[in-house]
Amino acid sequence: MNAAAAFTARNGLAYGLMGLPMAFVALPLYVVLPNHYATTLGVPLAVLGQILLGARLLDGIIDPLLGRWGDTLFARSPRAVLGVAAVAAVVMALGFWGLFFPATQDHLLLWVSALLVVTYTAYSTLGVLHQSWAGLLGGTEAQRSHIVAWREGLGLVGVVTASVAPVLLGLPTTVALLAGTLALGWLAWTRAIAPVPQSPPQTRAALWLPLHNPAFRRLLGVFMLNGIASAVPATLVLFFVQDRLQAAQALQPLFLATYFLCAALSIPLWLRLVPRLGLARTWLVGMAVAVAAFVGASLLGAGDSTAFLVVCAASGIALGTDLALPSALLAGIAQKQGGAGLYFGWWNFATKLNLALAAGLALPMLATFGYTPGAQDAAALNALTATYCLLPCVLKLAAAAALYLLIIRPKDSL
Repeated sequence: MNAAAAFTARNGLAYGLMGLPMAFVALPLYVVLPNHYATTLGVPLAVLGQILLGARLLDGIIDPLLGRWGDTLFARSPRAVLGVAAVAAVVMALGFWGLFFPATQDHLLLWVSALLVVTYTAYSTLGVLHQSWAGLLGGTEAQRSHIVAWREGLGLVGVVTASVAPVLLGLPTTVALLAGTLALGWLAWTRAIAPVPQSPPQTRAALWLPLHNPAFRRLLGVFMLNGIASAVPATLVLFFVQDRLQAAQALQPLFLATYFLCAALSIPLWLRLVPRLGLARTWLVGMAVAVAAFVGASLLGAGDSTAFLVVCAASGIALGTDLALPSALLAGIAQKQGGAGLYFGWWNFATKLNLALAAGLALPMLATFGYTPGAQDAAALNALTATYCLLPCVLKLAAAAALYLLIIRPKDSL
């Protein structure tokens, strides 16, 4: 019996708990930090976009190298993996603190640039190791999706916590909470089912082996189109809520919590469809739900906060497929080819590239069309709506077409 088949709920909690603090870090870094530096610290949008673009690109470039290093750690022993993960967790917590409590205002741009690189690197190291651990457990499509669902489901609990903790507890307590959950997540991880050590590829060109795999290239292309579609609204959501909807600040955590809570609750429902439709077709249904949600969002204006809660719920339900299913598809490819760390390293590179493009292109584009935080003129608000709502729809539809043409239809023809 393979490790995936023996993956009980207790093992799922032990493995997946680290997903909670990982997502706890991700939400503030990718959603709250741009808004915080633009509105509180006065960093111009165009400059902020370029800083985020540069930091995320640099972070993404090293992900394949981290993946190859991870393969050597997995070949050595699970204990070696957990030791490096512990160091990465400590560095990540310290970097998170420094970003939200800068030690200097005189060299703020240099400070945030340096700490973004350090924090992202620690985050990436921990993420690649954690994802690869699950990828090496193997199993059928349904088994792989359940393993990933534990990580992503608990991650969504972390996101919901991160969306309300700064408001309810304050940032200092939020940082302490992050450190505590990182420690608990690591301790639980040490008690999870461990994958069997595997020898990593030894050739000099091993770093590039995943890109020579046609199945991986097709999946990666779909993942990137879909990822950019999701990253653009994630970067702009607080601007849309504040200026287009003119919603009260107290409602902002409610919007985010609704989005991520619905995503978490939807994952078990999506998993029920996987044995019937398969991973790829279930993901396709999720993309359709996301398009419908953002078309609805484009019709909203000032005062439509209740309607936006419905949009948050629908788009959150769609997010459930994005979180649980693509990684399960990737695990199947890595299971056949070996070198799971390399595959997840390139996968994380694509994830970072999506986020980099969203911040580096969407924010300067809004600035070009005359939007600045707090703007209320019609042209600026229309530009914000088009970028937040309609651009993701176009990208989602392109991703859905690619998913069908490159993955679903070729599989049907076999």
